[in-house]
Amino acid sequence: MMLMREIKVPSGVKVELSADKSEITISGKLGSTKKRISSRLLTVAVSGDKISITEVKHKKLAKKAALAAQALSSEIQRAVAGVESGMERKMKIVFAHFPMSIEIKGDSVLAKNVLGEKKPRVARIVGSTKVEVKGQDITVKGVDPYDVGQTAANINRLSFARHKDSRVFQDGIFFVQEE
Repeated sequence: MMLMREIKVPSGVKVELSADKSEITISGKLGSTKKRISSRLLTVAVSGDKISITEVKHKKLAKKAALAAQALSSEIQRAVAGVESGMERKMKIVFAHFPMSIEIKGDSVLAKNVLGEKKPRVARIVGSTKVEVKGQDITVKGVDPYDVGQTAANINRLSFARHKDSRVFQDGIFFVQEE
C-alpha cells in the first residue's frame, strides 16, 4: 500500500530540498534546521507551500517505508513549529546534601560539586541550542527539537548518582516544563 503524506507549510517558513534529495532544510524567523531523508525508502517533493512524502514502491520494504514516512512527517512538523516559535525546556537544580553549581563554557555545561565530587561533570550542548542558568533554574532554548531535547537530556544525566541509593541521594537536575 503506497501512501502520500502532505504537510502544509505556513507562510514565513521556507523549505528547500538539496540537489541530491537527501536533505531538507527548513528556515524560519528564528533560524533553520536540516533533516536527512532516507532515499531508499522515501521520495520527498516540495511544491509551493506543501511538502509531499511518498513511500517507495517495494514489496519487502513496505513496512519500513511506512514507518519512515510517519517519522519524517512528524520530524518536519516539529521542525516547522521550532523555526516559527522555538522550543524551550525548563529544568531545576535540586540538592539536599551538596550545593551544586552549573557553569556554561563554550559548547559544554559544567556541573560542579555533584554529590561532593571534586572534578566537575561535563555535558555537551548539541547544535545551536542556547543554555541559560539563573540561580537554580536552567532554560534550554533552540530551534531544532532534537537538539533541544538531546541537550536537556545531557544536562539531566549530569547529576545521576552512580552506585548510590536513589532513595537517599535525590540531588539532581530535573525537568520542570516543556514548551
